[in-house]
Amino acid sequence: MRIPRFYFPDPLALGARVALPPDAAHHAVRVLRLGENDLVRLFNGDGCEYRARIVRLDKQAVVALIESGAPLSCESPLNVLLVQGISSGERMDYTLQKSVELGVGMIQPIQAERSVVKLSGERMLKRMQHWQSVVASACEQSGRNVVPEVRPVSGLMNWLGEQASGVGGQASGGELRIHLAPDAELSLRDLEKPAGRVILGAGPEGGFSDNEHLALRQGGFVAVKLGPRVLRTETAALAALAALQILWGDY
Repeated sequence: MRIPRFYFPDPLALGARVALPPDAAHHAVRVLRLGENDLVRLFNGDGCEYRARIVRLDKQAVVALIESGAPLSCESPLNVLLVQGISSGERMDYTLQKSVELGVGMIQPIQAERSVVKLSGERMLKRMQHWQSVVASACEQSGRNVVPEVRPVSGLMNWLGEQASGVGGQASGGELRIHLAPDAELSLRDLEKPAGRVILGAGPEGGFSDNEHLALRQGGFVAVKLGPRVLRTETAALAALAALQILWGDY
C-alpha cells in the first residue's frame, strides 16, 4: 500500500511528535482507516519529505512521530508564474489544482474586465485561503514538497503597473512573458527557450479584452496561440503549461 502524504503547515524535525491538522486527521482516520503504527509522509513546503509513524489516535488528535526526513525534489527546471484571470467556482479550483500537478511555480490570480467573479474584502480573503488549500492538496496528490504560493488578488492593470517592462516577450534576466490569444500569429514553438522564468497570462471566461491585450503587449508580453480551436478558461492555461514542460521543462 502506498504511504499516504499530508501537508503539515508548521516546522518539522526528526524525533518530533506532531498532531495532524484536522482535515488530514479526518482523512487519515475516516477515509483511509489508518491506525496506530501506520506510516504517513509529511511535507511542509521546505523541500523535504518526512516519514512519520502514528503513535496516538483518539477523538482529540492523530499524533505522529517523525522518524526520518530528507530533501526530495520533483520540481520542474522551468520556473513558471501563472497569471490567471479569475473564473467562477470549480473552474478556478480545477485550474489551480491541475497547474500544480503540471509544475507551476507561483500563481497570481487577477481580476480582469471579463471576470464573472468580482472579489473584495473578506470574501476575497476567504477565497484566497481556499485556493491555497487547493494548491496544498494538489501537492499531497502529486508528490511535490514545495508548495506554490497563491499571490494576493490584483487587478490586471494594477499588476502590470508593478512589473518592469520587457521587449518582445523577453524581459531582464531572460524572463519570457507570454499571454494566450486565439488569434495570435505566434505559437510556443516559434519562441526561443528562455534563460529565466516564464510568466504565462491566461484570461477568464471570455478571455482578455482588447484594452487588456494592448496593456499586456505594452508590458512586454507576446501573444501566443495554442492551435486553431478556442479553449475554455479552465483548459487554456493547463494546455499551455503542458506544452511549456514538453518544450523546455521536465517532460
